This record gives sequence, structure tokens and C-alpha cells, in this order.
Amino acid sequence: MTFRSLVVVLVVLAAVGAAAWGGFKVYARVNTPAAAELPAAKVKRSPVQITVTARGELQGGNTEMLTAPMTGSDTLVVTELREPGETVKEGDTVVQFDTTQQEYNLREAEADLAEAEQKVIQAEADSQASDEESLYAVAAAENAVQLAELEIRRNQFLSSITARQNDLALEAAQNRLRQAKQDLNNKKTTASAAINIQKANENRARVMATTAKKNIENMTLKAKTAGYVNIQTNTFGMNMIYMGMMLPTVQLGDTVRPGMPIAQIPDVKSWEIAARVAELDRGHLAVNQKVLVALVALPGKSFPGHVKTLGGTTGPTWDRRFECRIELDQPAPEMRPGMTSNFVITAETLNDVLWIPSQALFESDGRTFVYLKTPKGYMPHDVALVKRSESQAIVTGVSEGDTVSMSNPDQGAKPAPAQQQGAMKALQK
Repeated sequence: MTFRSLVVVLVVLAAVGAAAWGGFKVYARVNTPAAAELPAAKVKRSPVQITVTARGELQGGNTEMLTAPMTGSDTLVVTELREPGETVKEGDTVVQFDTTQQEYNLREAEADLAEAEQKVIQAEADSQASDEESLYAVAAAENAVQLAELEIRRNQFLSSITARQNDLALEAAQNRLRQAKQDLNNKKTTASAAINIQKANENRARVMATTAKKNIENMTLKAKTAGYVNIQTNTFGMNMIYMGMMLPTVQLGDTVRPGMPIAQIPDVKSWEIAARVAELDRGHLAVNQKVLVALVALPGKSFPGHVKTLGGTTGPTWDRRFECRIELDQPAPEMRPGMTSNFVITAETLNDVLWIPSQALFESDGRTFVYLKTPKGYMPHDVALVKRSESQAIVTGVSEGDTVSMSNPDQGAKPAPAQQQGAMKALQK
């Protein structure tokens, strides 16, 4: 091989190698996943309003609850029911239950009462007849005693044997008189006891009849105040198959159990909102604090109110919440129970403060810190927390314009699974 041929071969090999290296670099650049960009935010300085927002349900303030009556029956059937949201006045019938069984019980009780009354009359008549008979026996015995006493007066003119017979006759008459009087008392006691027994049966039958009448009256549920009808959920029997689903409300013809809530009539002059607020906002709220309420069903309108009560905190450790009841100061006639409402409470306003989004603030082992962007990347940096709401955290220890990470950089540096990367790409699009 000549020198020129060798030079040509070397040039060709160098060109091929350079092309291969360039292709490898391009391939590596294309197939190497780009470093995930961390979501970040700037530290801002401005006035901050500490607000509490939550969602609740509109309810009547002084609610009247109508429940199925306790009539001794296991079940009750609804035969008449007002429509949900229907307006009622005081005294209007809202719910009516089937009274067939109670009417039967009333007829039976009234029949028993009539029979018991007749037995009382019979017992009193028997007692009167027995008294008359006993009184006649006593009167006859008293006459016999008087006749025997008259015969005793003649004893001084009679023989001793006849006189002795008269004494014995008087003694026998006196014994019969004592027995007659004893029989009279015994019969009166027995007759009185018999009458009392019959009267007790009469009272029992009367109570049963009165109870049956009262039960029939209780089978009609009437409104004690004017308002709107809010039909309640039917939780009886087979309706419990709706596990994990919204249970249906009570319908005409439904079977319910005694004591079960059937309908609710809120006071249209007093409206409240029941909401469950995150525990984090507990320290920002106080009773009588002003509230601005918006109803989803009434867009464009706001209603002033105030915090009425703050309840206890409940729930799992990762979602602790407390009940907050808001009373509206100016109700509107178009309000209805069950309307979804959003309310905002402005707790306080802080001027000229540094703040970051709440999710950019981290706490661990008693430290409060942020991940501050530096030339070496995002580094933990201690800060002091001044105030915190659900969306904003007021801090010191950083400067206006600093960049802080919204998530832990160590976790963000880990390669995400293929499905997660696909989801993130979709979100970026």
C-alpha cells in the first residue's frame, strides 16, 4: 500500500469515527430524560389578608323535625306527604300515616269499654240486691230479739223450765242478729271489691280507647310553624342496600319505622350554614366574627352573616376538622334548605409582609424551613413563621424576590415511573 492510499484510509476512518461519535451524542441527548423542573414561587412583599374559606349546607336556624310516632307498631306506611320545598303554614298537615290498624284497635277498645261499663252496672246492681237481702235478714233478726226480750219479761210468772227456754231463745236470737250483721258487712266488702275490679277493667278499657284515639291523632303530623318542607332520608330496612350511595328520601307509600325523621321545617326567619373547617384555620375564627356567604343556587348575590358556634375537632390525623355554624343576618325569601354555600371570613389584614404559598413551607423535627434556590441548587433554609392560612404563609428570614421550591427537591430528583412521566407530560401540554 502506498503512502497516499494509507492517508486516504486514515481520513475515511476519522470521518466515520467523527460521525459515529456525533450520532452517539445526539442519541444520548435525545434518550436521556431531562431533569424535572421543580415547581417554584417567588417570595413576595405585599399586604396579606388572612381569610378562611369553606363550603357548607344551608339549614333552618330553629328547625322543627317531624318524626314518625311511637304507636306500638313496628312499621308505619306513609299515605300522604307534602312535596319537598312546598310552603306550609302553622297547622297544615305535612305527613299522614295509614291508620287502619289504629282504627281497628280503637273499635276493639271501645267495645271492651262498653262491656266493662255494663259489668260495672251489673256489679253495682248485684251489690244493691245483696245489701237489701242482708238488711232484711238483719231486720228479721232484730225483731226476733225484741220478741224474745218480751218473752223474758214473763219469766217471773212462768215455770223455771219455760223461763230457761225463753233465755235460750233470746240468746239464739241475739246470735242470729250478730251473724246477720256480720254477713251484711262481709257482703258489702265483697260487693265493693267486685265493683272495684269491674271499674278497674273499665278504666283500663277507657285508657286503651284514649290511647288508640291519641295514636290516630299522632298519625297526622302537622306543622307547628310556617316554613318550607324538607323531606328526610329514608333509612328503613332494605334501603340500606345503598351503601356508599346517597339514600333516597321518604316517598309516598314508603314504610318507615317509629321515631324515624320524616320531614324538617326550617324557620324561614332564621337561616344557618353548617360547615366543617380545617383545623389549621381554628385559630383565625371567633364567635360573632363577620362572614360573607355566597349561595351556589343564587349566583351574583352575597349575604352577610356571623360565626354562631365553633364545635369540637374530629376526624383522622390527616384531615382534622371542626364544625362551624354561620348565622345569616339578612335571609332572602328564595333561600331553600340544603342549598350549597361558600363562605369567606376575613380574619385580619397584615400590611407590608413577606409571604409565600403555604405549600412552600416545610416543617420537620421542630424546624420551619423552605427550599431556597442558590447557585448550588435548592437548599434547606430556616425561616420564622408569623401567620399561616390554608393558602398563604407569612414568614421572615428570606428576602423579597427569592425563589423557593413548592416541593421537596430530593423527592423531585428521583426518576418518576413511566406512567407518572406520561401524566406529567400530558399536564405540561
